[in-house]
Amino acid sequence: MNRLTPSASVPSGPPGTYDVVVIGAGPVGENVAARVVQAGLNALIVEGELVGGECSYWACIPSKAMLRPPTALETARSVDGARQATTDRLDAVATLARRDRFVNGWQDDGQVDWLKSAGVDLLRGWARVTGERQVTIDALERGPQVVIARHAVVVATGSAASLPAIEGIDEVGAWTNREATAATVVPRRLAVIGGGAVGSELAAAWSALGSDVTLLARGPHLLSSWEPFARDAAAEGLRSDGVDVRTNTGVRRAARQADGTVRLTLSDGSVLTSDEMLVATGRRARTDGLGLEEFGLRSGEWLDVDDTCRVTGVPDGWFYAVGDVNHRATLTHMGKYQARACAAAIVARAEGTEPAPERYGRWSATADAVAVPQVLFTRPELAMVGLTERRARERGLRVRAVEYPLGQVAGASLSADGYRGHAKMVVDEEAGVVAGCTLVGPGVGELIHAGTVAVVGEVPLERLWHAVPSFPTASEIWLRLLEEYGL
Repeated sequence: MNRLTPSASVPSGPPGTYDVVVIGAGPVGENVAARVVQAGLNALIVEGELVGGECSYWACIPSKAMLRPPTALETARSVDGARQATTDRLDAVATLARRDRFVNGWQDDGQVDWLKSAGVDLLRGWARVTGERQVTIDALERGPQVVIARHAVVVATGSAASLPAIEGIDEVGAWTNREATAATVVPRRLAVIGGGAVGSELAAAWSALGSDVTLLARGPHLLSSWEPFARDAAAEGLRSDGVDVRTNTGVRRAARQADGTVRLTLSDGSVLTSDEMLVATGRRARTDGLGLEEFGLRSGEWLDVDDTCRVTGVPDGWFYAVGDVNHRATLTHMGKYQARACAAAIVARAEGTEPAPERYGRWSATADAVAVPQVLFTRPELAMVGLTERRARERGLRVRAVEYPLGQVAGASLSADGYRGHAKMVVDEEAGVVAGCTLVGPGVGELIHAGTVAVVGEVPLERLWHAVPSFPTASEIWLRLLEEYGL
């Protein structure tokens, strides 16, 4: 299901020449355009779908809107006194209606109004880069338009779901994240293929809404990039919620039956029948049709960039790529971070200044290599920032890891009867700073930013010890981890 109800928009000035042309009006492209306008340049943003992009309509926002009601219900059930006032079942109709409100019924009027208020011109259509600083737009309202960028063309087209090589998958009508976050009817049975973040979260969401969910992962674990205790907690949580989690299980064939059901032949020869099939096995770059071949780049592939998000290999440095499309850190908040750095670099170069390649300069997106925070909204919630212990050792760091049960922190135990959670901190022994941290437990997404500040700021542990957490809050976990380390 690909709902598309764009509101009308006409640029405030005629297409022709702009300081900056941004292709893609998701959160990342919006941030680039708004930032350069704030600095005194003018900008045109081109979008053929909904302004606000994947995150706003088919990913982060609707999926979290679907996951919040079951989490809130579980929170109430975990506290004696509130438990007695709860019902036994989640209201699926009300949950999906709430999701629809958060995506504004898949209409982008509000996002368009925001662009106008930021002074950014919008042209509806599909863009191709047809020459140096030249963009040709198949405009939905005006026909072909050619626009010249004085300083920069920025690609912010994001990523799309990648379908695995499964026999018959093209004929099945499989769900991707788009269909799974926009469906209006709860399938009786849902097969989810993929054990990463998208598969795990959407399996949790649809299971809570009443679907009989089977999650199939090819590898031995879900969430292979996470700390082992975190990925095990996620799998245990899904199973306790009724999801049939099967690891080391691939899919050979898929077929839509005459009765509308989907028949999956699995790698062990067994058969699984479901009403819908959700594919969450990875993402691909949305660079098809952009005219990249003109500059020696390959259509459909990720764009390599430097720390200012300037595409490498394109002469004269006018071509940029931000967000998922450069594959540095495929998370909305990291794409927006790149957008801020990219915009600052474009403005500096427009003023005749070459940004210095310093670490953590405001025109240099370097945190996406070492300090990426992320939250997984399963039950229990998972959050991490920086390096896992395994990745730190693979990078050659001399590290020491300490752990502490989060349920033994007063603030956490007060928030839920029988609170269960765990925390792990990875310390770079030579530098004396936090290299990474992983948290598991209800509400830990609200704790991880403290770890992000510690990692990015490279705060010495001896100094971090003086950052006293309030009592009684779950933030006291940071004190406990430092105590475990020996401070």
